[in-house]
Amino acid sequence: MREPYIGRAIPRLEDPRLLTGRGCFVDDLSPAGVLHAAILRSPVAHGRIRRIDLDDARAVPGVRLVFGAAEVGAPVPRVPMRMEPHPDIARYEQPVIAESKVRYVGEPVAVVVADTLALAEDALERIILDIDPLAPVNGHEDAMSGHTLLFEEHGANHVITLSGVRGAADGVFARAPYRRKERFSVQRHTALPLETRGLLAEWDSDARRLRVSGLMKVPFAVRSVLARLLDLPEESVEGVENDVGSGFGMRGEFYPEDFLVPFAAMRLARPVKWVEDRREHFTAITHAREVTCELEIACERDGTILGFRGEAWFDTGAYVRPNGMTGPRNLAQMIAGPYRVSYQHFDVHLVVSSKTPSGSYRGPGRFEADFFRERLIDLAARDLGIDRVRMRRANLLTETDMPFPLGTVLPWAHRGATTDTGDYRITLDRCLEEIGWQEKAALQGREVDGRYHGLGVGCYLEGGSIGPAENARVAMELDGCFSIYVGSSGVGQGLETVFAQIAADALSVPIERIRGVFHGSTRYVHLGHGTGGSRATVMGGSAILDAVATLGRRLCEAAAEQFGCTAEEVRLVDEMRTAVAGSRTRSLVELAGGEPIVAEGTFVNSRRTYSYGTHAAHVAVDVHTGRIEVLDYVSVEDVGRIINPMTLHGQVVGAIVQGLGASLLEELVYDEQGQLLTGSLADYLIPGSEDFPRVRSIALEMFPSPISPLGAKGAGEGGIIPVGGVVANAVASALSSLGVEPHQLPLSPSKLWTLISARDQVPQNVR
Repeated sequence: MREPYIGRAIPRLEDPRLLTGRGCFVDDLSPAGVLHAAILRSPVAHGRIRRIDLDDARAVPGVRLVFGAAEVGAPVPRVPMRMEPHPDIARYEQPVIAESKVRYVGEPVAVVVADTLALAEDALERIILDIDPLAPVNGHEDAMSGHTLLFEEHGANHVITLSGVRGAADGVFARAPYRRKERFSVQRHTALPLETRGLLAEWDSDARRLRVSGLMKVPFAVRSVLARLLDLPEESVEGVENDVGSGFGMRGEFYPEDFLVPFAAMRLARPVKWVEDRREHFTAITHAREVTCELEIACERDGTILGFRGEAWFDTGAYVRPNGMTGPRNLAQMIAGPYRVSYQHFDVHLVVSSKTPSGSYRGPGRFEADFFRERLIDLAARDLGIDRVRMRRANLLTETDMPFPLGTVLPWAHRGATTDTGDYRITLDRCLEEIGWQEKAALQGREVDGRYHGLGVGCYLEGGSIGPAENARVAMELDGCFSIYVGSSGVGQGLETVFAQIAADALSVPIERIRGVFHGSTRYVHLGHGTGGSRATVMGGSAILDAVATLGRRLCEAAAEQFGCTAEEVRLVDEMRTAVAGSRTRSLVELAGGEPIVAEGTFVNSRRTYSYGTHAAHVAVDVHTGRIEVLDYVSVEDVGRIINPMTLHGQVVGAIVQGLGASLLEELVYDEQGQLLTGSLADYLIPGSEDFPRVRSIALEMFPSPISPLGAKGAGEGGIIPVGGVVANAVASALSSLGVEPHQLPLSPSKLWTLISARDQVPQNVR
């Protein structure tokens, strides 16, 4: 009997195409007659537009179209919310192009379309843009003061407050034997994918059909919004998903350019392409994570955690983008994390500022929540005289706690989610064993060869598999091979390989007979919900199972009709090549009668899966320079069922490195005038391959999820979630003799050196 493909480390089927230069990215597309778009962006963080003169730009030879808000028409369309809509939030939606006011550096003001990109960029310089500068809103404190308003008509920079609640927390805090409150913050940074964003829009004026290439991650959702804004029937818009150089959440938005480029193509009846350069990318791409919080913990004297409460200020930038509520919502709900905590009240205040708008970035809200919570647990354990590992272990959820209710998020009043399966102590114990916690315990706080060593640990849970549904289609081709079509999107995570494994096992055929896995683009299935929230494998994979089951029934019914028997009497044998009923046999290819046999499937799900795990780090800190070296980093997680260990570990290790970059290097810094100071790769520090050479990932299959027939749990984001807290705890351990307690990220060399130098007990030669 053939070994199942699920569970095997099959090399990625996508890689030969991508590694030999046969991939097809947006910028590889050059249809006949293609024109190129360039976008004039506001150089001012906040101001009123007094004048835009486009005439000189229009006069440049080779320029085909120049337009601003006036040409788009009144009212200028707004980019609507996709996740968690609410009337209070809708007031802060972004116009597709600036009208009377600009609110951040990089906001689109005008568009030039020309024969070449060079001509378009030259013409941009001939646009006369006169902006009357206003004082920018710099950060949450400035926003909450209300001295300057980005939206005068709304009377406040405060958008909405989300509250994550569970039980009557205030009463528990009033009688708790121990309480501690701390202030923490996470910096603004961004996903920085390998490939910048790009679009190609093609308008067929005769057929009145629009084809847009480059709609990654959620093509159906973007298509729906675009059709509405352009006043087109949804079926007249095709969204095409190309190969893509990663996503990490930021490709799941609807951006102004998603309207502007198709708008230009429709005006000109010519293909129009736009690809942003890296500097433009820094000011236009979704930012993420800028949060400050005050968090309080209540405990018994034995370390039992009674509750968490507090508030946070989430700087969302100038507008609320379509996914802009995901981070603050998760932060409000997940502040208690994987612990048996029955009481919480955590308010997250969303404010606007004169910065690029924020949205989803891998582990949105959870990365921040874990940094805040895991730091506070370490501080509480020290106060209580309890080993920090023992305190965590005593409070982690166990198998007997399942399912455990999570917090409810107001004002939506959604019923709180519940965990599915697991025993969270298992991953903690395994992680400590793998990193050699007991053996290294004596190193904590010790100086060895001029560097101080420390260990850090943190626990997390990751919600995945968001619904409401996913769709798939399976086609048996005329040569007996199979084509798989699915609404989930590929953003570089190995989707084609994983789906081919699932389909091959479900069909009981060699994987070589899976001719291709076609995903994301709107022409493949009637509706798709894309990729995000660690959903693709569980939702798309389960939809494939349903489609295969439907295909099997159709084949049996077709054979039964020819054999003159019931479908229940028919068996499909010989690796899906032959139908058999008693002594009668028929080739399935013959059965098809010259046409592919196609079946569709749907998987509907309203619950989340919850993978969970523990990370631990061993660091060495040079107190003279503030440099932190990560000597060892270990991740252990339970993902229910592993489809492909190779792609899973690649996802986890990559996410950990992203988290290390966010914890130690990356920061988007603005000056007092709202100008981005770290708008290039010369200024924005990212990790290289040599920076974190020892990162280890271990995945367990202890508790399959009951939510999907695969038993898998979403696992695309877990690798990044706990990293900030783990690294900060390790640094605090290393510098315990100096009394250094990190409360802010990133722990860059300069910031850590400043923190070390501020301590009174630091030897003079260190200052």
